[in-house]
Amino acid sequence: MSHRKTTPPTTNARILIVDDHPAVREGLALRIKSQPNLEVCGEAADVPEALHLVAEAKPDVAVIDIALRNGNGLDLIKRIKAHDDRVRMLVWSMYSESLFAERALRAGALGYINKEHATDQIITAIRCVLEGRVYLSEPLTGQLLGRLVSGGDAAKRSPITTLSDRELEVFRLIGNGLDTQAIAEKLCVSPKTVETYRARIKEKLNLTGSVDLLRCALQWVIEKQ
Repeated sequence: MSHRKTTPPTTNARILIVDDHPAVREGLALRIKSQPNLEVCGEAADVPEALHLVAEAKPDVAVIDIALRNGNGLDLIKRIKAHDDRVRMLVWSMYSESLFAERALRAGALGYINKEHATDQIITAIRCVLEGRVYLSEPLTGQLLGRLVSGGDAAKRSPITTLSDRELEVFRLIGNGLDTQAIAEKLCVSPKTVETYRARIKEKLNLTGSVDLLRCALQWVIEKQ
């Protein structure tokens, strides 16, 4: 008895959008839906919702913002990677690539795109990571290659690069005006844990007190926007 092989039907690539702004999700969803061979399989505003949709909707690509309603995109990338390494991830954020892009790649993402460039390039970036290729801007690619050639040259790098991903998230939230209690609630940790992060940040950045920490964080957030 012979068995005739059948060609499976062509299916659209499934895209999950993770962003805490409904209007931003809606705009990106409309753009994706207008493209051939792409479809939106879900939208999420926070980490638990995103993890649920990864398990239920089985996306091919997850487009993830750094700042989420509770938690952050870097933690989400790590958790998705541990749960299902088949999902390819692209970070899009209002923050500059200069610090977050390299962290995103280390966490497990395949690309990083700034929201200022998303209108023209987001679909190109999605298709790039869908194919398993890394997507970064040309300037950042040049910076990373230059750093590789020079052996990293840690002396020329900002002290902020020494912060861990969670310390950087706390630093960012301080710069956004959140106090210890608010940061603890947002990150689902205790205020004591946040105070420990604050102490580590001050030590790494050589800051003498809370006022200096707040001033430094505020300035950093302004510069990165």
